[in-house]
Amino acid sequence: MSTPNYKILVSDKLGQDGLDVLEAAPDAVVDINTGLSEDELEAIIGDYDALVIRSGTQVTSKVLEAGSKLRVVGRAGVGTDNVDVDLATRKGVIVMNTPEGNTIATAEQTMTLLLASARNVVPAHNSMAEGRWDRSLYTGIELSGKVLGVIGFGRVGRAVAVRAQAFGMSIMAYDPYVAERVGLEANIELADLDEVLAASDFVTLHTALSADTENLINSERLATMKPGATLINVARGGLVDVDAVAAALEAGTLRTAAIDVFVEEPPEANHPLVGNPKVIHTPHLGASTAEAQRSVAIEIADQVLDALRGTRITNSVNLAFPPGLDFARVSSFINLASKIGRMQFAMADGPIHTVELELYASDAEELMRPVASGLLKGVVETTMAGTINFVNAPVIANERGIKVSRSVGLGQADYQNQITCRVSWDGGERTISGSVFSDDQPRIVQVSSYRFEADPTGTVLLMMNDDVPGVIGTVGTVLGDFGINIAEWRLGRNENRTEALSFINLDVRPDPEIVAALEGLEAVNKATIVDL
Repeated sequence: MSTPNYKILVSDKLGQDGLDVLEAAPDAVVDINTGLSEDELEAIIGDYDALVIRSGTQVTSKVLEAGSKLRVVGRAGVGTDNVDVDLATRKGVIVMNTPEGNTIATAEQTMTLLLASARNVVPAHNSMAEGRWDRSLYTGIELSGKVLGVIGFGRVGRAVAVRAQAFGMSIMAYDPYVAERVGLEANIELADLDEVLAASDFVTLHTALSADTENLINSERLATMKPGATLINVARGGLVDVDAVAAALEAGTLRTAAIDVFVEEPPEANHPLVGNPKVIHTPHLGASTAEAQRSVAIEIADQVLDALRGTRITNSVNLAFPPGLDFARVSSFINLASKIGRMQFAMADGPIHTVELELYASDAEELMRPVASGLLKGVVETTMAGTINFVNAPVIANERGIKVSRSVGLGQADYQNQITCRVSWDGGERTISGSVFSDDQPRIVQVSSYRFEADPTGTVLLMMNDDVPGVIGTVGTVLGDFGINIAEWRLGRNENRTEALSFINLDVRPDPEIVAALEGLEAVNKATIVDL
């Protein structure tokens, strides 16, 4: 078997250590082409399996539509607001970032700006550089005893809080997605946004940019801030209404501001904060340390190669792959779920409108979302052209009006590591269960009331027949006459032994006339072929 050659495009400057990882991969071909316009990227992206970016490349709808082979977009850094993640998800493209690689660097840059703004470091430096000794003009304030408001309490926000606490600061944080126990464990106070702004001497932003957070700090919010407060932004330029901040500085509502990020980078010449004597500004240095650049470059290179090879999915922002769980275990579950979904679709007598998933496993909570994605992939992937995978299957199912419910199984199941799926269509329903055996091998263990242990691999003939003598011989003869070899035959019978369901693994897929010949047999009620 020949080694695949994945084509990877690096369209932003990436640390040499990361490039070395990509270029050393025996199954990858790497092109480095930076500074591309949207049209230029659109023109070439169709040749590539993966795109590696930083903050410069805009992965727009035009680019994604043109990326017919694209499977992965890897962002060396945290933010993915320069990627149309919704469309990428719809097209089945994995979007991943490196949220940990620059955490320390960004937290330290925040502390740098925090200290510099408190002690007037920049204007004092400039004064001396111009030959003056204006010591009395630059009396600062101490951090000890002050309140730091952290907006967004993720990795960077938490790292900043730890460092600020070492300076004797009290921490208040706003993050609607963080549980109260997290605040208790970190010895910080979680509160709503207005409370944090009103109580904080310093406010630092560490949240993602979205429709909900764009211009989060605007004139109305600035009016609620504690008089004389300092605003620090090392996250995203779009979080701040810069005209409103300039007005607040002029009015004295804000003491100073420290800005590392801008909507347009570099900022336009007439930017209202650049050059303002009350503002410290740095050219997006949050992740600009040698250690961080090396770390994110290596991380994204490894992640992209793993994703292309199908060996591991790490830090995906649009695919629910639980961190910390063994990849092989997760893969075993989602692959079995996908096979169950395919069987459900093949056996349903009408369009499926409800999917119910029940999962029995010691780590069912962590496995639930990826298993659901696998199940829905199986249900919808044969209904439409184009790429359907674990990324976009939930989106496609939702668009088709399929209602999905998920639950952790209560009590004892017949098998460990059991997936049970019940689907409904107009006039009918069916339940199929499968289990991941101890050797990581998937098995189908129940279809409705029929019990057996079958290998869901390759081409399978699912056959409903009267439970009478001679069926196995007759069906075997028909398949033999057409040159179809039976690899394995598993059979389950209903409780009163009037009907049986056969799960027959075949070496090749039979033509439609062969299936028709089987259904023409007197004892056979239904025959369905499904590729697993």
